[in-house]
Amino acid sequence: MQGVFEGFATIGVVIALGALLGHFGFLDLDAQMLLSRQSFFVASPALIVTVLDHADVAGVLSANLVATFAGFLAASVLYLVAARLVWRHDLGDTVIGMLSSSYVNAGNLGLPIAAYVLGDAALVAPTLLMQLLVLQPLALAALDHASSSSAFSIGRALLQPVTNPLTVGSIVGVLLAVTGLTLPGGVREPLQLVGDMAVPSMLLAYGVSLRLGPRAGHGTSLAEIGWIAVLKLVVQPATAYAVARFALGVGDAQLLAITVLAALPAAQNIFVHATRYGHAEVVARDSIFVTTLLAVPAILVIAAVLA
Repeated sequence: MQGVFEGFATIGVVIALGALLGHFGFLDLDAQMLLSRQSFFVASPALIVTVLDHADVAGVLSANLVATFAGFLAASVLYLVAARLVWRHDLGDTVIGMLSSSYVNAGNLGLPIAAYVLGDAALVAPTLLMQLLVLQPLALAALDHASSSSAFSIGRALLQPVTNPLTVGSIVGVLLAVTGLTLPGGVREPLQLVGDMAVPSMLLAYGVSLRLGPRAGHGTSLAEIGWIAVLKLVVQPATAYAVARFALGVGDAQLLAITVLAALPAAQNIFVHATRYGHAEVVARDSIFVTTLLAVPAILVIAAVLA
């Protein structure tokens, strides 16, 4: 269980630092926007390239992927129904809410939990690649469309994902992994150095927003945040577990890994996307806060029951 606490403690400390810097005036909301844009346009694409360039792409086709996608789909569809029938959200707000209810923190939480709790960091690769190569490009294309004042164009819709810096980074990383090519040291080292700024930038910006933006629970519906938390921490892992056990018949160790990784909290980069596109920023922020807080006991219960 040490990896669970270490992963959450690391995130909490950096978020608290951002809030502290905002409280004392070292960072303001303009700085928060700058950090978010720096992460979105520069650091995150670099990080994605260096994470994926040696990944086992074949792992995406494993049983883990099927169960993981089933969990994602169940949570997303249930949020979509509520968003349309209850809260009447537009496209942009709906996309951010769907991501908040189903897009897991596979990077800076999934990796340490997979390594220290599950015993193999590679277990998080299917989830990471599925999100980076399929779910994120689709979500960003929808957000690009929702934020555009131009009439809808099929050609522009097809081009939007490949002009997004995060998607481009994903494509480059996978091409390197598939071809076996290795970036020269003079290219990879600076790229990794820039990529190392991504997660700290996200977390600092998030901390500033917690301190200087609307208070958690203010500026959005508590019912919506509660529904997102239930979808993220109960429906998604329960669905992944059911599909893995009853439909795919996976072994106990793999079943534990699938369920634990499905119960990871909402990813911090959802807040970056919300800030970048100007949709549902408070929903993203509060969802990340609540699911990150509650994911610790949720994962501990899952591990105690299935280990």
